[in-house]
Amino acid sequence: MSDDVLDTSFVPLLDARQRAMLAEMGVRVWAPRPVPPAVAAPVVEAPQAAAGTPKVAAPPATAPSRPVPTPAPSSAPLAPAEAPPARPSHVDRMDWSELRETVANCQACGLCKGRKNTVFGVGDVQTDWMIVGEAPGENEDLQGEPFVGAAGQLLDNMLRAVGRSRQGEGAQGAYIANVLKCRPPANRNPQPEEVARCEPYLVRQVTLVKPKVIVAMGRFAVQSLLKTTEPIGRLRGRVHRYEGVPVIVTYHPAYLLRTPGDKGKAWADLCLAMHTLDNA
Repeated sequence: MSDDVLDTSFVPLLDARQRAMLAEMGVRVWAPRPVPPAVAAPVVEAPQAAAGTPKVAAPPATAPSRPVPTPAPSSAPLAPAEAPPARPSHVDRMDWSELRETVANCQACGLCKGRKNTVFGVGDVQTDWMIVGEAPGENEDLQGEPFVGAAGQLLDNMLRAVGRSRQGEGAQGAYIANVLKCRPPANRNPQPEEVARCEPYLVRQVTLVKPKVIVAMGRFAVQSLLKTTEPIGRLRGRVHRYEGVPVIVTYHPAYLLRTPGDKGKAWADLCLAMHTLDNA
């Protein structure tokens, strides 16, 4: 019997509606043919047995046995997928040393499996100017520092244009961090689950730095801080807020390398950040 045939010899009879549903699914219903009623055989008188011959009783009639279907062996339940280790619950109370160590050993999402280094952050932890980027790339993963390579060189030039640097202190310094601390495979876009698991680390970094202005660079940095899906072009030119801290939206340096015509817009955004800081 083929797999698409339903044997009803051992189940209650199907009604018309059930048969129609099975027909729409392409399942053929099989049932044993009805057995015609037995026709009484003509009575034939047996010849009289000879005197003294013992009579042999006929064996009792037995009903034909019906095969009982053998239930299929039950398969063992699959083990549930192993959940990633939980992130420590007290991230919001960590100091810089504990926070850095926790990030270095984090396994809260699958990105930990392919990283070479976590990318924590760099710069002056007591500055009033903070840069927030998106996710580490290949160079950042190799060196364990955000914004290196060509995009990092462009960011350094942008900071110098406003009198800042990642090595400077106070009014000459800046603190730089990413939304994600691990590189996504092949530099793909961060996934919402990855951003959510990494977000408490960035929240704590902002709390510890206490910046007076945040420059959010790139779509995923903007979405993480402002909880919006609006494109950067519609968010530029305005002062937004993150936990009470002014946020200026601008393009990521990697985007500016691909689209140099928008560097003028990025300069205007940096000017807005300086103006906002002067009036904080």
